[in-house]
Amino acid sequence: MDRSDDMSENVAEMIVDSLVKSGVGRIYGVPGDSINPLVEAIRRSGKIKYVQVRHEEGGAFAASFDSKFSGGLSACFGTSGPGSIHLLNGLYDAKMDRASVIAITGQVSTDLIGRNSHQEVDLARLFDDVTVFNRLVTDAKSAPYLVARAIREAMLSHGVAHLNFPVNLLMQRLENRERYSIEPPKAVYSPDLTQVAKLIEESRRPVLLIGAGTIGESDLLDTFSERIGAPIVYSLLGKGVMADDDPRVMGGLGLLGSKPGLSAIKKSDLIIAVGSSFPYREYIRDDRKIVHVDIDAGAPNRVFRASAPVLSSSHDFLSSIIGKVPIKTDKFFNELQETRREWHERLAEDEKRSTEGVNPMMLARILSEEAETGATIVTDTGNTTMWIARHFQASSGQRFLFSGGLASMGNALPGALGLAMAQDKPVIAAVGDGGLAMTMMELSTVKKYNIPLKIVVFNNSKLAMIKFEQEVEGFPEWGIDLYNPDFSVVAKAYGIDSDRITGNGNIREKVRNMLDHDGPFLLEAITDPDVRPMPPKVTIEQAAGYLTANIREHVGYTPEVAQKRDR
Repeated sequence: MDRSDDMSENVAEMIVDSLVKSGVGRIYGVPGDSINPLVEAIRRSGKIKYVQVRHEEGGAFAASFDSKFSGGLSACFGTSGPGSIHLLNGLYDAKMDRASVIAITGQVSTDLIGRNSHQEVDLARLFDDVTVFNRLVTDAKSAPYLVARAIREAMLSHGVAHLNFPVNLLMQRLENRERYSIEPPKAVYSPDLTQVAKLIEESRRPVLLIGAGTIGESDLLDTFSERIGAPIVYSLLGKGVMADDDPRVMGGLGLLGSKPGLSAIKKSDLIIAVGSSFPYREYIRDDRKIVHVDIDAGAPNRVFRASAPVLSSSHDFLSSIIGKVPIKTDKFFNELQETRREWHERLAEDEKRSTEGVNPMMLARILSEEAETGATIVTDTGNTTMWIARHFQASSGQRFLFSGGLASMGNALPGALGLAMAQDKPVIAAVGDGGLAMTMMELSTVKKYNIPLKIVVFNNSKLAMIKFEQEVEGFPEWGIDLYNPDFSVVAKAYGIDSDRITGNGNIREKVRNMLDHDGPFLLEAITDPDVRPMPPKVTIEQAAGYLTANIREHVGYTPEVAQKRDR
């Protein structure tokens, strides 16, 4: 701890200085009376980029995806009351995908706290569940310590830290302020892998289940997979770590996954989960032996029982384990090649299917064929997630980001704009019409900063994933039709160039034109709403639900009809 003799700094300026020193390059938010001292400090500093979003939710999503991409700290802010309340959805995305975000919120002045003042909300209490560190700051002398601690907690715990500042405290001068270290200690992992090596040596059908924690480790995964003969299955956030055309890559696991991925897990006698918090235990049998590698000590055994929990980074684990296991001559991934070939043939057939309007599967495949190798693809929640997860064939060097744990709609546009400002490589936002309508105001942000973001809208005029869920339950589709604007016209109204596709004949030409465009571009595709996102394996219950739903739809069944019938 050092002590500064600089008497010209106020609390807001100290916050900005600390953020800059922690590596924050951008801060997202909307100005307001109680946060204006911080906004002024950002302006005066000139060392941190202020991104004025049009809704605080968009700012929190942008910060979350910024951190998910970089692995570093990102920041957002909101004014007292409603401005800060709006941050919560994006911050929950950060919490559930373990992104390091610091949220700075404004508060009424200290003399007004507790008096039911205008826009007074107990934000410290409201933010308690979403944060790893959360404080109302009431004393200027403690502010430097609390800011430094919030930064460290967010980075060490890979979560959200929140500090709530009364407006008068932000303007208070700091005399000889104490300086605290904001650099978190670097963790060094040296796990005992004796048991893990023994399990791998004894295994005949090992499988690698990888997640976002393995990003950047494709070379080590390549070596490890080949050495032990393990096919690679990925969780949604692990897509793109390994190229989808690699014969050892079986695809995803879960409802959005693939048949070879599911087959690999079912036939395996050992699952090596690395950097993945895959949440769906129904896809993994309770008697399966599992090695679970994670930097979070609480992750193993949280969802499924781990035979060998390993507290380690993916890099340290893979670097250490490769030399401790023998080369297997019988490669389990070879046994799955026929299943993999049949699955890819099925995907190709689906992508060539004739449809009313655009075939969304064909659009996703063509987008993958035309996108640059180094592109980042941000995908919204809904059917679009399925089309990208399954039909966009990831190449080595591409990055894929989703709202994984929270699965919030409306995440892709604000999330992608943050990424597009943080790097020079192309960024593509794949959004559904339902998700785009929720955060469409951020088109203004895209245009204001001339962000070269490419936006592909899958418009089927329905909440189509909900339609699928209704049908699986045996319900007729109801309450899911959307009345949409012409999104290509909306984009033009914002000053963003755009185009529209209504059929399958010119998809490639339109996609190429979009990707070659200099600056932001929105491409709207009017897709067939009756193309269903089928699971990798349809259960008897799902098939029965489909049949029941179709019958009810054709006979005009609704809850109102049922009530009249039962009277």
